[in-house]
Amino acid sequence: MALKKKPVTGMKDMLPREMEIRDYVIQLIKDTYKTYGFVSMETPCVEHIENLCSKQGGDNEKLIFKILKRGEKLKLESAKEENDLVDGGLRYDLTVPLARYYSNHANELPSPFKALQIGNVWRADRPQKGRFRQFMQCDIDILGEASNLAEIELILATTAMLGRLDFRNFTVCINDRNILKAMAAYSGFKEEDYDEVFIILDKMDKIGVDGVAAELAAMGYAKEKADAYLALFGEVTPDVEGIRFLKEKLGDCLADETAEGMEMIISSVEAAKECEFRICFDPTLVRGQSYYTGTIFEVRMDDFGGSVAGGGRYDRMIGKFTGQDTPACGFSIGFERIVMLLLENGYQVPKRLGRKAYLLEKKMPKEGVLKVLALARADREEGRQALVVNMKKNKKFQKEQLTEDGYEEIIECYADTFC
Repeated sequence: MALKKKPVTGMKDMLPREMEIRDYVIQLIKDTYKTYGFVSMETPCVEHIENLCSKQGGDNEKLIFKILKRGEKLKLESAKEENDLVDGGLRYDLTVPLARYYSNHANELPSPFKALQIGNVWRADRPQKGRFRQFMQCDIDILGEASNLAEIELILATTAMLGRLDFRNFTVCINDRNILKAMAAYSGFKEEDYDEVFIILDKMDKIGVDGVAAELAAMGYAKEKADAYLALFGEVTPDVEGIRFLKEKLGDCLADETAEGMEMIISSVEAAKECEFRICFDPTLVRGQSYYTGTIFEVRMDDFGGSVAGGGRYDRMIGKFTGQDTPACGFSIGFERIVMLLLENGYQVPKRLGRKAYLLEKKMPKEGVLKVLALARADREEGRQALVVNMKKNKKFQKEQLTEDGYEEIIECYADTFC
């Protein structure tokens, strides 16, 4: 059987240029989030199959890379269904593992617990630009904080990090699942219809109001309900005034604390933000994960034409493990999309004290090599990046490549100088 050079479909090899940016972004993320009090934690890449299939991951549960039982536990001959063969799977996100982690370690953790988790996840999805079957996720979550302070800090920390990467012209869109439900209830939809209605609403940016109306009609919903529902979106503005309008318009369908909480989040973020961005109320924002229970938000990048971060409140997930609900809210950065944008825009990682390369003459004597190594060590002690390599036959091309890789100083080392 011939060996294959290319990676498995949906996976990719990463060249040094990309790794330089990835390493820098990961460190910047950690440094920024730690200034907000988030602490690093980690979970295994493999989770119990029961946890992954607990109906908390939405469509992601259809994309699990499942793992066969091992050794004596794997009984192919007597297996009657998939559960007889599978006991684990690769995690498809970091939120379900975090909920298990917290339920297992809550007594050892501070309250509220401000978690920072960076790691690879796997989904058996159809690969496309900016989407792979293995990809890095970066999540911050606040567990045990029921107030809107959690949402405010998550948004401020995430936008501060994006600002430090020189991103501009992005928008934080915010909504609340309870506002979605209140608008549907006001328009006459039954509670059991909400999920189906929201799935159609989620297409608003792609198919427009007429497209949403057509799909609601095709699903058999009465025209007067659809008209009343869509009329609300035409009247509401994407700001605090829009929330106040809905609070008055929807009456008893919308709890005062939901509207007041949303207004507080927007006004607080506007007042305390560290970089320039827009925050807007978007009543069409749905986010597909079924575990969201309240506030939801996304970061949309004008230059990308889509979202690069998203999250929300999921107050009932941990209770699935412990039997007792715990307030929880999180924000996940689209790490791969951000790296892709940086690469496409020719982003240069900021250099500190520069890079220096030493080119050793062929057959440099031992004493000369040791002197060069001592110089390189001194450079590193001062914080520089020092590279020691043998001089190639095509020295001119070698120096051009090193210059392209960011080496500002290139020293040619000959025996008659260093011995």
